[in-house]
Amino acid sequence: MRVTEKAVSSYPWYLRPFFWNQKRKYGQILKPALIWARVPRLFAAIAILYGVLDRKSSPIDPVLRSLITVRVSQINVCRFCIDINSFVLAKRTGSMDKVEALDQWQESGLFDTKERIVLEYVEAITYTDRQVDDDLTRRLYEHFNEDEIVELTGLIAFQNLSSKFNSALDLPAQGFCRLPENTDRNNENSKI
Repeated sequence: MRVTEKAVSSYPWYLRPFFWNQKRKYGQILKPALIWARVPRLFAAIAILYGVLDRKSSPIDPVLRSLITVRVSQINVCRFCIDINSFVLAKRTGSMDKVEALDQWQESGLFDTKERIVLEYVEAITYTDRQVDDDLTRRLYEHFNEDEIVELTGLIAFQNLSSKFNSALDLPAQGFCRLPENTDRNNENSKI
């Protein structure tokens, strides 16, 4: 890690419920939370934004949200994000199948048409040498309304922010999920 975490007791009292909730949910406090929390207002804003994007009432299916977060994490080579988001995807699907196939989704029969369009959208936004074009937008509208497209785009943008932050600061995986061995972190031709 390129920035050290502080002792939980040194953070402001109003952040401790976030840490308590993480420990209850994951069995440990997440290292990125301890790093973001070095700037308490920034951490609070990030936590609130994440809560809005991953809420139960989101119009975006939980499995689809997890596919997005894992794929963005793979592209941005965020070890922590791949670990925890793969764990959540496996939990939401009940298996590791999609986790293990995601970095090669184009060749896999595990992903339906809607998921493929979203993954194409993820890559068009995340890879800097690609763009969202009118054809992709038209295909998105076959499955999503405007509000849902805004939410999809917000989730992709958030995960890019989060995974780039964690990757830049070299935040490690915390052992949530057995990671697939063949991910974009091994692909030297990936353009981020």
